[in-house]
Amino acid sequence: MLASTSKMLRLQRVSGVGKRTYHDLVNLPTQKPVISYGPPGYSAVSGHTVTVFGATGFLGRYLVSKLGKLGTQVIVPYRDEDDSRIFKPMGDLGQIVRMEWDIRSEQQIAECVRHSDIVFNLVGRDYETKNFKFGDVHIEGAERIAKVCAAEGVPRFVQVSHLNASATSQSKFYQTKAEGEERVKAAFPTATVMRPGPMYGYEDRLLNNMAFWSIWWKLNQAETRIRPVHVFDVAQALANQVANNVSGRTLSLPGPSTLTYEYLLDLISSVTLRPPSRAPMLPKPIALAAAKLAQSVWWPALSPDEVIRRYIDDSDVPGDWEVVGVNPTEIESHAIKYLRRYRTAENYVRPAVIPPRPSAKAIVEEY
Repeated sequence: MLASTSKMLRLQRVSGVGKRTYHDLVNLPTQKPVISYGPPGYSAVSGHTVTVFGATGFLGRYLVSKLGKLGTQVIVPYRDEDDSRIFKPMGDLGQIVRMEWDIRSEQQIAECVRHSDIVFNLVGRDYETKNFKFGDVHIEGAERIAKVCAAEGVPRFVQVSHLNASATSQSKFYQTKAEGEERVKAAFPTATVMRPGPMYGYEDRLLNNMAFWSIWWKLNQAETRIRPVHVFDVAQALANQVANNVSGRTLSLPGPSTLTYEYLLDLISSVTLRPPSRAPMLPKPIALAAAKLAQSVWWPALSPDEVIRRYIDDSDVPGDWEVVGVNPTEIESHAIKYLRRYRTAENYVRPAVIPPRPSAKAIVEEY
């Protein structure tokens, strides 16, 4: 045992794992030193402590995973115990700290951010329920978190909004996102606002929903323009903020291309090798009435505000990907990965043929 211990110490001296250099020391805006050590990966210690509100959501799970790989201690506030169990293997022992919280409790919020040097707010709702309206989460909740972070002396705060956030939008979802940004900036002037476009991934509500319920994506003659972005790219952009300081800015993170719902439906049909849906295109009044009826039966069903969003093109603004240090990828390169499960057994291993874009040649890829 003593021999193995001395051998391990000799290896550490030779490899330099135990040594520290100037780049391992970082001074936060509060002049608090952060010292990193250890080999890269889960067993490293970056010295940072991060809180991720909304960690159990679609984007939050990927962000926590990337932060854990950096050796960052992550505070994971949760509402449901079962939803938080997925985070256990995302970091080394003691690096993932789960804490129960309520968005209406300032005391619980303070407990979650008290020791953090950066806080991410990813909390959001795609539809309203009897307990939480859009304003309760996107405006009042975001403002409450920002105020508590300012009172607790948190150095940095990142608010995740939406690419289409606008106070004049017809969608209440986009309106409250924009007002939430203003409330956050008033409470935490140096806050960074991230505006990602519609995200896709393994358990998204974009590709999976289009493959299953194509009728709801034919609204507006399927001509609505969208700028989808990979959830991995957005999560990496957020994770990079731990080392990069771009405080006080509003950054847009759209997908690299502007597409239409019609093209995405063709893409899904080509990749899944299933014939396109022949469902009729519903007029807007009928779609709104059906959405109201569906929501009264089951909350996660399509909401009337989502119907309104089907008619709104994504904002045509340049992306700030160079600022966050990420090169976003095209949706075609990931389509087969997330849509193969919708194929039949006899077509499961066939190559994927990507349909041509309106102004591009057909791309054929074999997997």
